[in-house]
Amino acid sequence: MKLIFVKTVHLKMSINGYKKFKSIFVILGILGTIFLPKISYAYPVYAQNAYQNPREATGRLVCANCHLAQKPVEIEVPQAVLPDTVFEAVVSVPYDTSVRQISGSGTKSPLNVGSVLVLPEGFTLAPKNRLSDEIKAKTKGVFVQPYSKERPNILVVGPIAGDVKGKLRDIVFPVLSPDPAQNKDVNFLNYPVYVGGNRGRGQVYPTGEKSNNNAYTSTVAGQITSIAPGEKKNTLDITIASENGDVTQTISNFLTPVVKVNDIVKADQPLTENPNVGGFGQEETEIVLQNPSRVKNMIVFFASVTLTQILLVLKKKQFEKVQAAEMNF
Repeated sequence: MKLIFVKTVHLKMSINGYKKFKSIFVILGILGTIFLPKISYAYPVYAQNAYQNPREATGRLVCANCHLAQKPVEIEVPQAVLPDTVFEAVVSVPYDTSVRQISGSGTKSPLNVGSVLVLPEGFTLAPKNRLSDEIKAKTKGVFVQPYSKERPNILVVGPIAGDVKGKLRDIVFPVLSPDPAQNKDVNFLNYPVYVGGNRGRGQVYPTGEKSNNNAYTSTVAGQITSIAPGEKKNTLDITIASENGDVTQTISNFLTPVVKVNDIVKADQPLTENPNVGGFGQEETEIVLQNPSRVKNMIVFFASVTLTQILLVLKKKQFEKVQAAEMNF
């Protein structure tokens, strides 16, 4: 009996200890969710947490709310696709690989790119078991994901490390076309396709706060009395003598100041160069979901036209031979 009691006590202590550990783990998980930044909170997938739909009623993609500079982007899709077919949507994001951006920590880092692809309803990310070896090779190392469970027709990628081989980054989206025979909401029509592509970090967070990827501006009007290394690593302290006393602003020393000692500055006047070297671009195109029976009918039509023309040529030659024979006779 004593042995059974001891085992029971140890079992209860183990269960209680497990419950306490589980409670602590859950609390830490909740705190981490609230206070720690998520990887998905960066670049194009920022929108996943802030917007139900990345395309506004005006047609503008919400990425432009954070990436204020305009840059080009290109999209290439097949002119027409058949139902239940895997095809490539290639998004080209041009940028200069020699340019470096300001990272979140204030240091210089290579540019990275991302993209959002808004497909017609019914078009989705192609499953891995449907991908050819060629498409697998093109998409290796690139993680493409749906925007949300409610919007599987919208695909996002990013951030992707910059391509060191050239000045153009091609992002390949493997897409599966819908089958109207299986999905009654889809028809054989001409559909629009929208794409957005960004390179580099944004200037504004979805919360409305500015990132450090902006020019530092003066908070007060006055005269600059000092520009010296800051107490923190990789920083500069700019001291401005204002009417209400000295004001010291700390900036990253990776930014080039555009002011010097004894300069008179106004409030909101830039103190540094604009570090933004990236930007966002938006483009659109069209794709046709082609009916296979129409393709067959078209092939039959062209074949019949070609055959008719051949017969007419042969008939004409036969008539010319008969006419020539009659003339000789």
